[in-house]
Amino acid sequence: MTAFIFPGQGSQKVGMGVELAEASAHAREVFEEVDDALNQKLSAVMKDGPEGELTLTSNAQPAIMANSIATLRVLEQEFGVVLADKAACVAGHSLGEYSALCAAGAFGLAETAKLLRLRGIAMQDAVPIGVGAMAALLGADIEKASALAAAAAEGQVCEVANDNDPTQVVISGHAEAIDRAIELAKDHGIKRGIKLPVSAPFHCSLMEPAARRMEAALAETAPSAFTVPLFANVTASRVTDPAEEQRLLVEQVTGRVRWRESVIAMREAGIERFVELGGKVLGPMVGRIDKEAATVSLVSMEDLENFAKENA
Repeated sequence: MTAFIFPGQGSQKVGMGVELAEASAHAREVFEEVDDALNQKLSAVMKDGPEGELTLTSNAQPAIMANSIATLRVLEQEFGVVLADKAACVAGHSLGEYSALCAAGAFGLAETAKLLRLRGIAMQDAVPIGVGAMAALLGADIEKASALAAAAAEGQVCEVANDNDPTQVVISGHAEAIDRAIELAKDHGIKRGIKLPVSAPFHCSLMEPAARRMEAALAETAPSAFTVPLFANVTASRVTDPAEEQRLLVEQVTGRVRWRESVIAMREAGIERFVELGGKVLGPMVGRIDKEAATVSLVSMEDLENFAKENA
């Protein structure tokens, strides 16, 4: 059985989607529809930058989704490999959960773009620039990371934001607390902490104002039924009910991305192969979680062609 998985923030880069757009009208249609939905030539920023503009979370979130969905559309419409036939489930990392829901028919493309634009703005607005920070802890498992976060907090917010794989956990919170955590990392048996180039402290309790804004937006644009089950970030368990997923998307803003646990849960549910659409981030992560799992990352036309041949 196969899971289709969708990358999150950090996978954006200038030039993303250009090859697909040049080769396929189906990809161009996706980028044009997202541009129209946002009333912005986001596709031009994706193609030419500047990098600083693409990295803004309000641009990066819809851009990464658009690239994933364009990749999927080309796979489905040019190569005849259809998600509903091939995937037993979907999952996505943080904003990638929205890409996964779009791929499974729970949201339209324009709706997804607008929700992610708002999600980016809401997350940015929740905390003044400079107040929050995030750090990747290398050589840290969840137990070590949790102990470090508790030790570094000192009355401030310092929480585990992403449990990515057995060697990398991301923490999020007040900038001073994150700095303390980086200093204390070695004392907690962690190789090192690296501050991430992000503009806000995602997936921690400081994001509460953003969660409230997403709650209101999702009440207006609720997910509809999805074609395949989804494994949700905040529970690392299977979801089929749109009303439950609507609630989980709100929790996801402040909640931990339980990616490692999600992969384990999908493996326990019988998933043997993970197909990443529009990035090469999650495939290697899955490999570090479970060496027996097969992974494929689809980015280029050549990737898609080869995958289609193998799955005809």
